[in-house]
Amino acid sequence: MLNACRLAAAGSLLLLFLLCLAWELWLAPLRPGGSLIALKALPLLLPFRGILNARRYTYQWSSMLILAYFAEGATRAWSERGAAQSLAVAEITLSVLFFASAVAFARLTR
Repeated sequence: MLNACRLAAAGSLLLLFLLCLAWELWLAPLRPGGSLIALKALPLLLPFRGILNARRYTYQWSSMLILAYFAEGATRAWSERGAAQSLAVAEITLSVLFFASAVAFARLTR
């Protein structure tokens, strides 16, 4: 169970990073040709090493970081249409998956 939580957390974090980059640079950027909003993906790299090394503290604080991505996804899913709305739903899904696996890992290692 512990390894499943680690794998789900690392996988969803990596996929969310890639989704944020692809979304703002190629798939449905706010401006044609991409925008600097793609930099929103960078904070997702901060906890990655701690997640891979199974540091409980990293799982705890990164579960709070991910709430910003959930909020952005919820806002954009409500306000946008077309491809951007689908990408926002994917962002919500990945952030919920990461949050659930991070909280589960933190509880199991208590």
